[in-house]
Amino acid sequence: MRGGGWGRGGVGSGEGKVRSCYFWGVRAATKGERTREAILERAVEEAVRSGIEGLTIGSLARSTGMSKSGLFAHFGSKESLQLAVLETAATQFSDAVVVPALAAPRGLARLRRLVELWLECGCSRMPGGCLVVKAGMELDDRPGPLRDHLRDIHARLAASLARIVAGAVEEGELDPATDTTRFAADVYAVMLGFYHSHRLLEDPRAHERAIAAVEALVTAARPTRARPPAQPAPEGRRRRPQTEDDS
Repeated sequence: MRGGGWGRGGVGSGEGKVRSCYFWGVRAATKGERTREAILERAVEEAVRSGIEGLTIGSLARSTGMSKSGLFAHFGSKESLQLAVLETAATQFSDAVVVPALAAPRGLARLRRLVELWLECGCSRMPGGCLVVKAGMELDDRPGPLRDHLRDIHARLAASLARIVAGAVEEGELDPATDTTRFAADVYAVMLGFYHSHRLLEDPRAHERAIAAVEALVTAARPTRARPPAQPAPEGRRRRPQTEDDS
C-alpha cells in the first residue's frame, strides 16, 4: 500500500505539473504487499457496511476466505487492522479527489475541481470517501488510537483544502483578507452536509445545493473594489485657514 493521503508537504503550485505531497517514493510492491493491499480494499468495503469497530480479523477472514492466522500475520491485531483500513480509505479518497484536483490550474479552478470530484465521490458512494465520513460519526465520542488517527486524517484534508484556498487568494481571485482556514472549514461543512442530505435525507437537490453554497462562499470572499481617492473640494468651497484676526 502506498503512503497515506494528505501528507506533510505543501500543495504543488507549478502550472502544468502536479507535485504531489501526498505520497512518497514509489517502488514495485512485493507479493505480500499486493496481498495486503487487496485485503485492505475488501476491508474498507466491509467497514462501510458494518462500521470500523465492527470490523474484526474474524469477520474479514469470513469475507475474504482467508484464515485468521494468515490475516493475523499481516496485521497482528484488530486495532492494527482498523488503523490500516482507515489509512487505506484516506488514500482511496485522496487518489480519487485530492490528487486529480491538483491538476487543475491554481486558484478557484482547483477549488471547484476539488468540490466537483468530492461530490462525485459522494454520489457514487465510493467506499473510501464514505468510510472517512461515516467513521467520523462512529468514533467522534470514543477516545483512543482509532479516533486519534481519524482526526489526523480529517485534519490533513482540512489543511490541504486551506492551502488550495490560499492559492486562490494569492492568485487575486479571493480577497487578501480572506481567512483561509475559516473558508476551508466552511467548505468542509458544506461537503459533510451534502453527505447527510444525499445519503440520509435523499434530497434530490443535495448536489445542486452544495455547489450553490460553495459559490456563495466564493462570492462573499471576492476582492472588494478599491475605493477611489478622495476628490479635493471645489475651489470656491475650500475652507480658508484661520488667522489671528479671526480670534
